Amino acid sequence: MSRFARLGFTTLLLSVASAPADAQQRVDITEASIASVHAALDAGRLSCRALVQAYLDRIAAYDKRGPALNAIQTVNPRALTIADSLDAVQRSGAARGPLHCVPVLLKDQIETTGMRTTYGSALFKDFVPLRDATVVKRLQAAGAIILAKTTMGEFAQRYVGSESGIIRNAYDPRRNPSGSSGGSATGVAANFGLVGIGEDTGGSIRGPAAVSALVGLRPTLQLVSRFGMMPASPTQDTMGPMTRTVADAAAVLDVIAGYDPNDPITAYAVGQQPESYASGLSTQSLRGARIGVLRIPRDTALTRTPARDSLLRADTALARRDSLTRVATAEFAKVSPLFEASIAQLRTLGAEVVDSLRVPRVQGIGGNDYETEAATDAYLAQHPNAPYKTLRDIILAGGVNPWRARSLIGSIGRSPDEPGFGTLLRRREELRVAMLKLMADHRLDALIYATYDAAPTLIAADVLTNSRPNDGYGLGDNRGLSPSLGWPALAVPMGFTTDGLPAGLEFLGRPFSEARLLSFGFAHEQATRHRRPSPVVPPLR
Repeated sequence: MSRFARLGFTTLLLSVASAPADAQQRVDITEASIASVHAALDAGRLSCRALVQAYLDRIAAYDKRGPALNAIQTVNPRALTIADSLDAVQRSGAARGPLHCVPVLLKDQIETTGMRTTYGSALFKDFVPLRDATVVKRLQAAGAIILAKTTMGEFAQRYVGSESGIIRNAYDPRRNPSGSSGGSATGVAANFGLVGIGEDTGGSIRGPAAVSALVGLRPTLQLVSRFGMMPASPTQDTMGPMTRTVADAAAVLDVIAGYDPNDPITAYAVGQQPESYASGLSTQSLRGARIGVLRIPRDTALTRTPARDSLLRADTALARRDSLTRVATAEFAKVSPLFEASIAQLRTLGAEVVDSLRVPRVQGIGGNDYETEAATDAYLAQHPNAPYKTLRDIILAGGVNPWRARSLIGSIGRSPDEPGFGTLLRRREELRVAMLKLMADHRLDALIYATYDAAPTLIAADVLTNSRPNDGYGLGDNRGLSPSLGWPALAVPMGFTTDGLPAGLEFLGRPFSEARLLSFGFAHEQATRHRRPSPVVPPLR
């Protein structure tokens, strides 16, 4: 009996191109992995066309209908044709790529020729780039299929956009999926594709992964090329895998990581990569590892004192925030036991846990409006067919989601030439040194914390029209440390709250420690098996 059958998953009826015309095989794509798909292809139980069609059928059934998760922006019209060509490669016995017939869900911030790239904005609804991003080229060269572009928070923030609309959580469509890679997360969680690619400036891979029971890796800043991706803050922007298993994340990273002359910062990665991230995974990796625990919530909404709360109630706007604080605190009580259980599990797996460490205090490493306008303008200048050429033009055009328009206005007129930007970079370096000292003093291999201390909140009714929606978005957010450092961080499933909502455990490591983090995550994953599919999108019958 297969593992899927033991878990009670219903199989899907798929025709196999290599079988006789009247023959059919039952192949379950629910929670399929790269390894299981390749095994089925090799055994003749599955064709690439059948696999792609199965995902397309699920998208048709659940993305705009049923729970209407709204994870998919654009389906690749050539997906089945590409699948047929890969089936021909399979039949010929020719060498296959490591991601042969892997349907990928790609965040719509990443350029693709032949498919529009909207950045979540109606202003770019008809924009089709004239080039492919480096990540896209590497995925395709490895045999992967860009199955669809996924919805995203407009210009890479939150979970709504003027073109993408509202993206919904795969486990509770009333709730937000985190952002801004919410479409990739919801799509992979709902089994709309085999793996996904997200972008992370301040947490946009790990947050959506955590609230979708996924694995999400923010790599070291210099490891994966950003060429062909609209920037937000180049000193923080990066791309990485969003998958249902650690092994799949490692397999994708093997393909997309490495030096790209079109993104010179990746020259730092030369000599820093193992032969293979995937082959280094071990269930014994936590034995003897020293893991530090960060418990102090980074979201001040969860650390207010009663005296301060009484003062907040005197102001209407802050009183509303105070109401959200009480909600977050109640949710924290649901997430906290999952974190404690994960710590206990790490000990069971042989890790030496160093508890209750404090992040060194360095002021002024938060908001970064300095880079956005210059980076956006330089990026748009590379596209002769772009409908807008500057960030200022985008804002003046109108039509951007009100919340995002308000946040972008703060970037206008700012510049990385300002003294304040130099101060920001200096303070980030102070934090890096302090964190390296913390890890050295305690002989740590990695740090852990909850990606969010609270479950995702309900979507506000006015989230598409209000510049300040009262949705409590981001409460309990601990994602900011990794982007400030430029270090890798891996979110893995930590279990489910009593409400059935996923939570994520995050591993943070030194630069270029992805192999170690992935192996730690793999050991935790294999021991806990927290990942489970959403009941909102059951197998098709």
